[in-house]
Amino acid sequence: MTTARLGPAEREESLAYLADNEVDVLVVGGGIVGAGVALDAVTRGLSVGLVEARDFASGTSSRSSKLIHGGLRYLEQKDFDLVREALSERALLLQRLAPHLVRPVPFLYPLSHRVWERLYLGAGVTLYDVLGLSMGSTRGLPRHRHLTRGGALRLAPALKRSALVGAVQYWDAQVDDARYVLSVLRTAASYGARIASRVRVSGFLREGEHVTGARACDLETGHEFDIAAKQVVNAAGVWTDDIQEMVGGRGQIHVRASKGIHLVVPRDRIQSRSGLILRTEKSVLFVIPWGRHWIIGTTDTAWDLDKVHPAASRADIDYLLERVNAVLRVPLTRDDVEGVYAGLRPLLSGESDETSKLSREHMVAHPVPGLVLIAGGKYTTYRVMAKDAVDAVAHGLGGGVADSCTDVIPLVGANGFRALWNARRSTARRSGLHVARVEHLLRRYGSLIEEVLALIEERPDLSRPLKGADDYLRAEIVYAARHEGARHLDDVLTRRTHVFMETWDRGLAVAEEAAALLGGELGWDDDRLKREVAYYRKRIEVERAAQETDNDREADAVQHGAPEVVPLGS
Repeated sequence: MTTARLGPAEREESLAYLADNEVDVLVVGGGIVGAGVALDAVTRGLSVGLVEARDFASGTSSRSSKLIHGGLRYLEQKDFDLVREALSERALLLQRLAPHLVRPVPFLYPLSHRVWERLYLGAGVTLYDVLGLSMGSTRGLPRHRHLTRGGALRLAPALKRSALVGAVQYWDAQVDDARYVLSVLRTAASYGARIASRVRVSGFLREGEHVTGARACDLETGHEFDIAAKQVVNAAGVWTDDIQEMVGGRGQIHVRASKGIHLVVPRDRIQSRSGLILRTEKSVLFVIPWGRHWIIGTTDTAWDLDKVHPAASRADIDYLLERVNAVLRVPLTRDDVEGVYAGLRPLLSGESDETSKLSREHMVAHPVPGLVLIAGGKYTTYRVMAKDAVDAVAHGLGGGVADSCTDVIPLVGANGFRALWNARRSTARRSGLHVARVEHLLRRYGSLIEEVLALIEERPDLSRPLKGADDYLRAEIVYAARHEGARHLDDVLTRRTHVFMETWDRGLAVAEEAAALLGGELGWDDDRLKREVAYYRKRIEVERAAQETDNDREADAVQHGAPEVVPLGS
């Protein structure tokens, strides 16, 4: 196996192959579930194609709370099987599949009642630990501990003394969600999957009732072509119902979108050595450490407006600030908010009108021959969802397909990561980079750091940080184009890096520099470069304007004022 690129040449090769050959499986959707399906299928020996209408992970899979967790609150709902499954996957990701991208994170749960709450929560986190232990080694994840009020305040001085009588600390894990999707896709490509972004499926090919492939359009050029496939997997998340309409109806799965927004604030605004988890009247609120920042979220409200650009309103932002300020000694204000992002959860529709009560479990259906649908679930359990979807594919192919083996296949960047981490100081000396920079790169690329360092050796100017976003090197923009399928400026500032949410100006200061680096790899002329920068600036302008509106409909209307990315063929 070689480490596969998803660069421009590889994209063209994939599109040419898909236009000229029948594949066993065509996956529609390049989020975490679609990526997981592609990897599961190709490692069972099937030929695989995957197309994504926009950028990889551009929907739900880059706008999550960035947690890999068992769902402590699901224990309260007595959903033990879901928690057990999620904890099993958490252990796999931490220890074997992606130790470079998934890492432990502590959470402090403040208690407001002296006896019953400590007993109640203590029983819950004890069960959480026991279930975690039963799933395998929990290396790196200490067991929970009870703290007095004084002990909790020493750990989190930011908390009001009056906001707690004590606390419980427990451990979960976090992930760079967009990078994880890319790693799954590149791993699938390493085994032979043909993968392309900016390719929209406009309809299905049919022979009678049997789906035999899809009609697709390369949005970068406008070229339309057919993709022949023995089985098609709809892994479109919140777009599941839209895809189902292409085969004549709603089908067997109905998905409702739930909007969740997150705020990003500087690390020095909240003094704490631990993340926080707070109970709200509707759900729970997380304060999650994220490098030099905190991520605060999330909300949970029904959304039936634009799925491409879900909008955060002033009411959403104020809701999160009000809830977190209830326990903070020094309240946060709107001026403390560096970034805001909104995403949509694809929830299986149930009897309840409240999205917080809809199912987080997943469902697989085979509504017509040749088409498999997969929806619902949690980011943490994507691999199980993918396995179940490919099991359905195998049934549709008539059997004879090998069992899933993705539980023993490390993602690209995982092999050798721990040894490289131990040798990070020597890597710093060899590369001329500061050891903190090497650590940052290792946490993003794992053992693929050598590919980034090779770019710097080739072009020493790429060793400089971006002006206005110095957490990231110029080399990372070039790498995103050559290796990671970035096609547009928004791709690199929002998903390949997190400049969009981690800088006060949302990346406007680095837009021209990043566009020039990206355009140099993708062959942009001056006009194209200016259009990319103008598009990005307009997108930031309308998102900021939406965040000053009073409700979802007003915010959605404002965000419709931004154009889509201008394709190459226009």
